[in-house]
Amino acid sequence: IASVTRPFCATCTRARLTAEGQLYTCLFGITGHDLRAPLRAGATDAQMAERLDTIWSMRADRYSELRTLATRGSSRELPRVEMSHIGG
Repeated sequence: IASVTRPFCATCTRARLTAEGQLYTCLFGITGHDLRAPLRAGATDAQMAERLDTIWSMRADRYSELRTLATRGSSRELPRVEMSHIGG
């Protein structure tokens, strides 16, 4: 899996949207952003586009890069993310 063997977090353009309306800015992310509530509240396309733009520009997900550092001896522990949980 390329994201594990050669992390590309800095240039990643991938996101994951769950059936519950949670947007994850990292395939392995553990914290999502609620899109369902503003949609149900009647947010316009422009408002949703602005929300998505803000979420994406503020993303700090670097799971694969951090995981690589952790496997090289860093003391930081990362939660294990199962492929079945993320739709893989």
